[in-house]
Amino acid sequence: MRRGSILQLVGLGILFGGLATLVAVLIPWLPPVASRQRDRIDFVFWFTTGIAIAVFALVAAVIAYSLLKFRVKPDDDSDGPPIHGHTGIEILWTAIPAVLVTAISIVSGIVLVKNEQTPKDHLNVNVTARQFAWTFSYPGDGNLTSAQLRLPVDKTVKLHLHALDVIHSFWVPEFGQKQDAVPGLDTHVVVTPKRLGTFPVICTELCGLGHAVMRSWTTVMPRQDFVSWANRQKGAAAGGASGSGTAAAKTIFVNNGCNGCHTFKPAGANGKVGPDLDKLSESAKTAGQPLDDFIRQSIVDPNAYIAPGYPRGVMPETFSSLPKEQLDALVKYLSGGSK
Repeated sequence: MRRGSILQLVGLGILFGGLATLVAVLIPWLPPVASRQRDRIDFVFWFTTGIAIAVFALVAAVIAYSLLKFRVKPDDDSDGPPIHGHTGIEILWTAIPAVLVTAISIVSGIVLVKNEQTPKDHLNVNVTARQFAWTFSYPGDGNLTSAQLRLPVDKTVKLHLHALDVIHSFWVPEFGQKQDAVPGLDTHVVVTPKRLGTFPVICTELCGLGHAVMRSWTTVMPRQDFVSWANRQKGAAAGGASGSGTAAAKTIFVNNGCNGCHTFKPAGANGKVGPDLDKLSESAKTAGQPLDDFIRQSIVDPNAYIAPGYPRGVMPETFSSLPKEQLDALVKYLSGGSK
């Protein structure tokens, strides 16, 4: 091959490779990074992308050069010269892809192993999935329960996933890790948050009609703030159950996401998704039940009584798993505020 042809091929390769690199780098394909595991996953992504760009540049350069250099003349219907196989080239274009795929496999395997490693002092969190809500509990903190996931920054967390009905899939895009929650099977995800902030928790497995709204949030906070939050939640449950804390019961109400869907003046909530909780007394009379019994049933079995004008199945049944102390505190708080 002539030197000029080689230079043309190299020039075309640089052109196509540069264009592909600009597309890869300038467009924000990935969400922000918020965990150490995502750092490793992104390395695999860019390692594979770099190989793909190199292969694309080579193939595109050869195709473009062939189209420009070997274009037949108009009205030329003759056959080209016969071409036989070339053993050396065939070995080369088989060996190079094999090496590249092997390199990707090795890098991916190393990252998978590292992302599963957990130190002895890691935090355990139980994640319960059910149509169509997430619940998070902390065994090391009295099994306190929250509708939103809160994690300390720079501390490895092992999320133990459980599903109560159908298959769900836990995913926080900024963490990178994704894992199915399967009924009857214990699965887990290891995360080491490294960035403060609030990020969405998404179910990525089609789990029913309400799949699109099966969302929650995870808040990554400084370690001391996390410890303070956990202590407040334990105090809230104890204080609410003993009848000593309206503020404590309000904390349970807010941390379980009730204020996002309901209006309740004592909590400063103005949600419009569900019924107005300031009118619980009227609803209890309509249902023909004592107020406290009606509130408790509405929390653990929200489809037992459907308020007029509201569809069935919107409120998840996940709150039936609340610890008894928190449930008692919530019932007392709601009954006191709606009288």
